[in-house]
Amino acid sequence: MMTKSRRFAALIFICLAELLVVLDNTVVNVALPTMSVDLFASVSDLQWIVDAYTLTFAGFLLTFGHLGDRFGRRRVMIIGLIGVGAMSLVGALASNLEQVIMARAAMGVFAAAVFPATLAMITNIFTDARERAIAIAAWTAMAGFAIAIGPTAGGWLLEHFSWHSVFWMNVPAALLVIVGVLLVVPESKALHVGRFDFVGTILSLLGIVILVWTIIDAPHRGWVSAFSITGYLSATVLLGAFVFWELRTDAPILNMNLFRIRRFSFPALAIAVSYFSMFGFLFLITQYFQGVREYSPLEFGIHSLPFAAAVAVGAPVATLAAQKLGTTAVMVFGLLVLSGGMFLAGRTTVETPYLGPVVISMVLMGLGLAIVQGPATDSIMSSVPLDEAGAGSAVNDTTRELGGTLGVAVIGSIVASYYTSKVAPIVDAIPDAVMSAQEKGFARESVLSVIEIRSRDISPLFEQQKDSLIYTMKTACLEGFAIASYFTVGAALITALLVALLLPWKPVTEGSILGSLTTKTPK
Repeated sequence: MMTKSRRFAALIFICLAELLVVLDNTVVNVALPTMSVDLFASVSDLQWIVDAYTLTFAGFLLTFGHLGDRFGRRRVMIIGLIGVGAMSLVGALASNLEQVIMARAAMGVFAAAVFPATLAMITNIFTDARERAIAIAAWTAMAGFAIAIGPTAGGWLLEHFSWHSVFWMNVPAALLVIVGVLLVVPESKALHVGRFDFVGTILSLLGIVILVWTIIDAPHRGWVSAFSITGYLSATVLLGAFVFWELRTDAPILNMNLFRIRRFSFPALAIAVSYFSMFGFLFLITQYFQGVREYSPLEFGIHSLPFAAAVAVGAPVATLAAQKLGTTAVMVFGLLVLSGGMFLAGRTTVETPYLGPVVISMVLMGLGLAIVQGPATDSIMSSVPLDEAGAGSAVNDTTRELGGTLGVAVIGSIVASYYTSKVAPIVDAIPDAVMSAQEKGFARESVLSVIEIRSRDISPLFEQQKDSLIYTMKTACLEGFAIASYFTVGAALITALLVALLLPWKPVTEGSILGSLTTKTPK
């Protein structure tokens, strides 16, 4: 029997492991503009720097959640932490775009071994309902804390070091967490497991990878080109085969019958849509602050703090509200707040002041995300048996990451398509003596090229044309953002309607982790 002090010491290191995994995405977002200049990366390349991590992460979550239940969650987490540290070292030493993307993809695989184990171990360590509620709330709030310190920490690093530093910082952090986990976190695993679902693992991984790859590549090949349509159909067939197989195998990697439980399936959908909106928003706000407003990485980090603070504050507030109002009411409200924030963000123009619509949209987005994820996580984890805690956690995490990956892919692709259609004719008309073919290619695809264009020395005769080009690039980016915002607003509103109509509104305390905060535990 663990003492109370050791249980909460274990919680600290479990949350630090979660922090390390979540922080990787927020820190890298800040470094994207610097990478784009140093590595001559297009918008699609930048998407792959982000998606290489989130794609492999999402693809392997179910596998490692299942392996943790089978062989031991702490053991799988330690392997993941070692891998994240080692692959961060590879990324820190990378000298070209391909090496960065490969390092990020490998980091995503190992991070997938860490994340499901965190929530699964919390539900096993904290057997007292009230303590478990506090631990789950801390786990949920940690994502907000990672978002809070990510842009600012990344901005500070880039202010003093190169973009390689966002990889270097993971190495000592991983070593610290490994030591702490080995000292205070006990091993846990399921008492009863079936055979490993190899077929389901392969089908899910291939289906997700092909789907996201197709969406990212669509602006370049055409949304309805033969290649794109083949990709959509292939992904549909593979994911359909995955569902068919999981419903019939004796030991599925994902128990599809869980989705028959409304308190499992609709919160999972709400989380996926919320992270679809958030990751798309974060990817675009990086280009807005550093391409449109031309902020330095540190200035970007500081100006993004309202979004981060809203997430950090909103998570515990939503937890308290869900106890009295119920999961359904809180999730519906969160989705409405989220859609309002994205709608307002989509109305941003080059002249829009930071203090006003920009800050308000960030706060609304952060609050909406925070309000949804706490109660939704509680509902999901309350729907699965303790032996399947790893698999349940993996479903919770997979919906987040799949939603986030698709958010970057879909929103980024829409903006890239519109931006290129408006900017390419103007850039193509510029004489080669003024702008090289490589510089033109970069300017056609990314508003972040404004950084390089602005810094270039040019004849005074062309200054007016340069300013006009920069303004056009900024305007095209924000107009594309406005179009993309309608997709996220629509997705959030439709999800809110589904949750409101199909989930019961009466608060549930029996079996609810967070609801137990208002229920006294028998002594």
